[in-house]
Amino acid sequence: MFFLPKYCSEMNPIELEWQHLKKDELAGQIFEDELELAYAVIDGVGAREKKGNYRTQRIKFKSHHLSCCGI
Repeated sequence: MFFLPKYCSEMNPIELEWQHLKKDELAGQIFEDELELAYAVIDGVGAREKKGNYRTQRIKFKSHHLSCCGI
């Protein structure tokens, strides 16, 4: 394991995916609330998965794990 420098998005591959997701799948949309945005992100990741011919996996966290953090 190694740590990336702060503000060095070009060294973090997920940042490139977020950039494309925002530019291509989510661009120009307005969302009523966070839930609508969350569903749009899920759909956008699915679209990128099909377009890029790679596989993604959705991970669901149980709420009792988040309660320890005040969320």
